[in-house]
Amino acid sequence: MVTQSKRTVIVTGAAGGIGWATARLFAADGAFLVLVDLLPVDDKKLAELTELGAAGAVAHPCDVSKEKEVEAVCKQAFDRSGRLDVIVNVAGMMIFRTLDELTEQDWQQVTGVNLLSVAYFTKHGFLRMKSGSAIVNVSSVHAVQSTPQVASYAAAKAGMLALTRAAAIEGKVRGIRCNAVLPGAVDTPMLWNNPNIKSGAEAVNSADVGKPEEIAAAIRFLASPEASFITGASLAVDGGRLAQL
Repeated sequence: MVTQSKRTVIVTGAAGGIGWATARLFAADGAFLVLVDLLPVDDKKLAELTELGAAGAVAHPCDVSKEKEVEAVCKQAFDRSGRLDVIVNVAGMMIFRTLDELTEQDWQQVTGVNLLSVAYFTKHGFLRMKSGSAIVNVSSVHAVQSTPQVASYAAAKAGMLALTRAAAIEGKVRGIRCNAVLPGAVDTPMLWNNPNIKSGAEAVNSADVGKPEEIAAAIRFLASPEASFITGASLAVDGGRLAQL
């Protein structure tokens, strides 16, 4: 069985929020990390991961909606370490418009980042990952229950859950597990910059706002050997938000 400390891990959306919290946890396990983001990951952050115990960490700028760029990331990760054990798909974006306002470009952009990127990383992960590997996709409670003006985001995140289930079925014969987490309100810029939050259209009690580290902990578990019998699952990590009427 592959130990936590010998794994190569790709984290997308790694420059901040849930992605950065996830990278820090895997660093503490001694993993070799490939940090993927459209934004630069500076040398100071890479040094921090080394101090936490990472066996190595590299940053790879990438537009995750482009398959060629995703393929290059997976190839780099594999070529540097000779293995690829975990992919965590965190990268995401939202556009706040009503259905009649959404353009073709809006749909392509949102589905590209939130859904197609996961399909691309799954494809190129499957081509390199061995038995015992894992993929964890970060969806959203919006995949199950949503609010106005986020139709493209909600639809893409719901599609991600279906893709996760399909990947779990096809990955089983390869020994690759695929699961998803559904964060609720999390203390990140994406939450506080949400115009629905600012306007009060979507109410969030401060007591119901989670920390990025709490989502990262669930991701780490689903990627770990301790979760070896879990695949095709969708785990809500939302402080009970979906449980309320």
